Amino acid sequence: MTTATDADLALLRRSIDLAAQSRARGDHPFGALLADADGKVLLEAMNTCGTEGDRTGHAERNLMTAASKLYDVDFLAGCTMYTSAEPCAMCAGSVYWTGVGRVVHGMSEAALKALIGPDPENLTMDLPCTAVFAAGQRRVEVVGPLLAEESAAVHDGFWTGA
Repeated sequence: MTTATDADLALLRRSIDLAAQSRARGDHPFGALLADADGKVLLEAMNTCGTEGDRTGHAERNLMTAASKLYDVDFLAGCTMYTSAEPCAMCAGSVYWTGVGRVVHGMSEAALKALIGPDPENLTMDLPCTAVFAAGQRRVEVVGPLLAEESAAVHDGFWTGA
């Protein structure tokens, strides 16, 4: 695993801010952004499960759909997705198929599963994104979990209705 830079942490915090905005507008508390090789933010996305009624409307998948329409695979290979929590299997698949070369994430999928429990709105799998990427033929670098407490804080009370 590569060490995170100060720029990585700042962009990860921005994805956590997006997760808080997502929650505030009535969606699940997840956010993601795409940055180029120089750290310039290209796109931002939030979860849309609640506002659009699409259970596949995860922030990361929404972001990858937009990125795949705007940028070619060669460019995306040099980009990084920053996400408030580790990408689920679906979202990791979207990163892989879109061609993004690096993922920096907040809390782990295992920690998210423990936090949420068996909530029917988010039956989280304990499947690390690295396992999904390892099954593919394209290398995706993963850095995380980072800022796990900050990442988890945006979920406080959300899944329990408190």
